[in-house]
Amino acid sequence: MRKLTLAVTAAASAISAPAFAGDLNVSIEIPRVSGASYHRPYVAVWIERPDNTAVRTLAVWYQQTANQEGDGKDWLKDMRTWWRRGGRALTLPADGVSSATKAPGRHSVTVPGARLSNLPAGDYVLVVEAARELGGREAVRVPFRWGSANTARATGATELGAVSVAVTR
Repeated sequence: MRKLTLAVTAAASAISAPAFAGDLNVSIEIPRVSGASYHRPYVAVWIERPDNTAVRTLAVWYQQTANQEGDGKDWLKDMRTWWRRGGRALTLPADGVSSATKAPGRHSVTVPGARLSNLPAGDYVLVVEAARELGGREAVRVPFRWGSANTARATGATELGAVSVAVTR
């Protein structure tokens, strides 16, 4: 009888605890593109619901210092999908979101579970969009489930390489 009471108490405390306290780990590969005039891509990373409504921007990589061509924010709208789904409403630079452009290679974005604590468990899509001056545009969509440990992966064709998302518990 005593063991049953302890089991019920443990179950009750588990119900009152947060349902999920894991992290979201994203890996993004930017391929080396050969060409006479290479520019690092602008990249936006965000979460959408399956119906394509934006939930939260996780990262935006763009030119943050002004040069003779102006401020890099002027070209954020070239990442058209992100811009239309919520980028234009974001005040940049955004702490914990904005970063400089990245060179070719593998890069990671880690989002602590505490930052996503108000995200209900369920199915979502991680979207990574890249746009490059004198280059192309590409978006890679990776479905994942928030609320349980899982991994998913997709691969781009031109501006992006492998993109993976891992939800840890």
